[in-house]
Amino acid sequence: MSKINVKTTFEVANAIRPIYTGGPVSLDASGRILATCVGEDVLIIDLESGNQLAIVEGDGEPITSLSITPSASHLAICSRSLSMRIFVLSRPEEPSLSLHPELLRTLKPHTSPVVTSAIDGSGSLLATGSSDGSIKIWDIKRGYATHTFHGHGGVVSALCFFEATDIGNESSGKPKRKKGRGEGSNNDGIKLANADSEQSTSGFRLASGSEDGKIRVWDLHKKKSIASLESHVSVVRSLSFSVSENALLSASRDKTIILWDARTWKSRRIIPVLESVEAAGFLSDNSLCYTGGEHGRLRIWDPNRGGEITQDQEIAPEQDTVVAIQYSANLPFIMTVHTDQTLRLHSVEPLFALTPGVKIDPLPIIRRISGNDDEVIDLACVGPERSLLALATNTEYIRIVTTRADSNIGENPIKSQQFFGADVTHLEGHTDIIICIDVDWSGHWLVTGAKDNTARLWRLDPQSSSYECVTTFTGHAESLGAIALSRSPPPADTPAFKDPLNHPPAFLFTGSQDRTIKRWDTSKLVPSPSSTSPSPKAMYTRKAHDKDINALDVNQTSTLFASASQDRTAKIWSIEDGSVMGILRGHKRGVWSIRFAPKDTPIVNSGPGISTNRGLVATGSGDKTIRIWNLSDYSCLHTFEGHTNSVLKVLWLPPPRISAEDEDISSRGAVQIHPLVASAGADGLVKIWSTYTGELETTLDNHTDRVWALASPLQAYGSNEAKSKADQSEFSIISGGADSVVTFWADNTSTALSAAVNANTARIEQDQELQNYIRAGAYREAITLALQLNHPGRLLSLFTTAMDAGQPTYKEDSLTGNPDVDAVLQSLDLDNLYTLLYRIRDWNTNAKTAPVAQRILYALARSYPASTFIDLAKRSPPASIGKRKSGSAAGLKDIFDALAAYTERHYKRVEELVDESYLVEWVLGEMDGGISGGGMAIGDEIQQGNDVVMIGT
Repeated sequence: MSKINVKTTFEVANAIRPIYTGGPVSLDASGRILATCVGEDVLIIDLESGNQLAIVEGDGEPITSLSITPSASHLAICSRSLSMRIFVLSRPEEPSLSLHPELLRTLKPHTSPVVTSAIDGSGSLLATGSSDGSIKIWDIKRGYATHTFHGHGGVVSALCFFEATDIGNESSGKPKRKKGRGEGSNNDGIKLANADSEQSTSGFRLASGSEDGKIRVWDLHKKKSIASLESHVSVVRSLSFSVSENALLSASRDKTIILWDARTWKSRRIIPVLESVEAAGFLSDNSLCYTGGEHGRLRIWDPNRGGEITQDQEIAPEQDTVVAIQYSANLPFIMTVHTDQTLRLHSVEPLFALTPGVKIDPLPIIRRISGNDDEVIDLACVGPERSLLALATNTEYIRIVTTRADSNIGENPIKSQQFFGADVTHLEGHTDIIICIDVDWSGHWLVTGAKDNTARLWRLDPQSSSYECVTTFTGHAESLGAIALSRSPPPADTPAFKDPLNHPPAFLFTGSQDRTIKRWDTSKLVPSPSSTSPSPKAMYTRKAHDKDINALDVNQTSTLFASASQDRTAKIWSIEDGSVMGILRGHKRGVWSIRFAPKDTPIVNSGPGISTNRGLVATGSGDKTIRIWNLSDYSCLHTFEGHTNSVLKVLWLPPPRISAEDEDISSRGAVQIHPLVASAGADGLVKIWSTYTGELETTLDNHTDRVWALASPLQAYGSNEAKSKADQSEFSIISGGADSVVTFWADNTSTALSAAVNANTARIEQDQELQNYIRAGAYREAITLALQLNHPGRLLSLFTTAMDAGQPTYKEDSLTGNPDVDAVLQSLDLDNLYTLLYRIRDWNTNAKTAPVAQRILYALARSYPASTFIDLAKRSPPASIGKRKSGSAAGLKDIFDALAAYTERHYKRVEELVDESYLVEWVLGEMDGGISGGGMAIGDEIQQGNDVVMIGT
């Protein structure tokens, strides 16, 4: 079998991307289909599974309004470009839930941008409110305006469709509109005298609020305003109607909500909320309502009593401000949208057992959805099975997400909704941005370092859903930029190994911008949150570098630790006493990352007398290189160059995954079974390097900005069972970048190797089959197989041999002289016909092979109509043709142009040969005449065919 060279390969297995970056959101009536803004695009996701159902590309301008119908059948998008696009969200027949947005129409609803929009309960009408104070109502399916209302003096900020339940008394109580009252009475009389069809639409209403604090109620049947409500003194942000209460609720930034009686349009009650309200609404089949605003709290009120029924809540930070609330009747949750681009689902279950007059706890948050992670600065695989991912995302908290749909995350009330990438919890405690994180061998202990000059040790117990901070480390004068825990498991017979959850790591190291490194003893910490652990003190502090410390790492035997700094050096230290064991010099810029090689890394023979039995260490630098260092003499073994910007992170990976059936092939050199080094750069690329060949294995590209973080679930150094479960993970590398994307890369080396082996085996079998056909003289089968195998040399030889072999039995009705060749040429599929024309073009350029090419071309022209070649020109060239230097495959027009040019040259050469043959014939005739004694005088004429040749003097 021929040698197979297959390098390590990876593919994107999954990714966590931004699903909300600010702007309007819209939720359908089922609470499952959510439409959000991601930049200038609209993303439609399934809240239950977390899957992206569709994405609607924007028109280049920010989105100002977004509405989805209750049944999720249509989507209306308005932007600053003054356009409104309406999409039909069609569903395929397959059981899998997915949506296909189809643009129904594009309209220009107003002369100024649409600020807010609303869809009625039937999903047939769409109301748009503009910044010029006008309101229009549209028929969604037909695309025309049914109503146009003017009357607001400022920006329309809120809209609400509803249906009046007591129409007879409605007009009698309208304030400040005597003429309107008379008109309303006459119209009511007409209504009662008309058909029942008018009565079915006469109760439709639209309420609108504006920035001047005024509210208007519009009768859609009469097409005019029937009430003007003036009590708010600031922007009206939300309107909601309750059928059971027959009342309209309005909320404003003047820190009040007002309950309006729909019969008289007088205010029943004004409730001071004491915060700027951004969203409010009624709860279904209940007299209760909810509010959310600048204090970041979801509050439940009894508007009839005028009091809040939820307990007092602390004022949340500014980034937690509620900017919108999504709720539909009978949903089991209320969704709040916050300034920090997070979505939170609050359970309404506590309201089912509500006792009048008794306050309840705030509605529990059953789920958090991070719309946008901002920059992913660092990440780590945590949990005993490495099934959770800890993310440091340029915030003061750590986000823990699940990386498996069936992760064992404890008794979670919505465990069925724990899809890939779902938030499990947030680790809150730091007061400034978290810069670095690290995890111990067991996955139960996580340490974080932040700009608040402190480090925190967290105890993670996914089984009981317990995630708490055990202690805080203080002592550094500036922010922490590096942190490291021990990754070597304790002896197997010790309590620390059998019960790691209750035994903290023995020590940790912190590195700071104050250029010092501290070692902390954590073995005596009390992991129980009910007990107070003493504030730990540093065992020793070392002045380590001349500039900021960027990275720390501990080797697998817990005897050495390494530091990397902006001063362009890396240092190897003794853990025991903090003494310097060696200095790694060679980088021309600051060193961003450093990692020790795994414990069982094979020895590298880099030269005579040089050994690496003390281990290896990898560094990544701002000089765009990765270096592999020998810990025996601290010399540089390899320098990897390939990144076009700073190398920000390096990571040792286990050997590529090879299946058992491919191990014999890999042992012969098809794939190098050695540890690899992954590097992440500011160029947005992740590269995989072989430390033994010094070559680049592959480049992974799925980020659009610098890649800050790398992690691998395969680095489970705990028990064999935990490592075995981690090895069953669907991905091998996780990368996170400044583009807010977390990419999960799967190692498909084994698949690629198996495919290469199978393809090579099949090719050998086909080659042997081709040889058998040639020996047996089965030209029809041989030519067909040679076309499939894309063997141009053998194909030419076959055509030449077959045509020569057919000469003794030449038949006049044969196009090529061999009926077998004719049969093959007349039965080609389009791809093989395209390939054959491409080969004929090449053969036609050579005078020796041109006769064969011309005979085949003649046969093809006689065998296929012109329409076949026209259809062929519309097809993409087959893969067997390959690409030219310009990067594009040869087109059929180019092939025919080349055939015409060389064919014309060949015929010109033949004509010249014919002309020259006449002279040769005459000379031969003269030679025969001279020998026989005959002669011809000068000036005589000779007849040659139809031509007369004069022999002149």
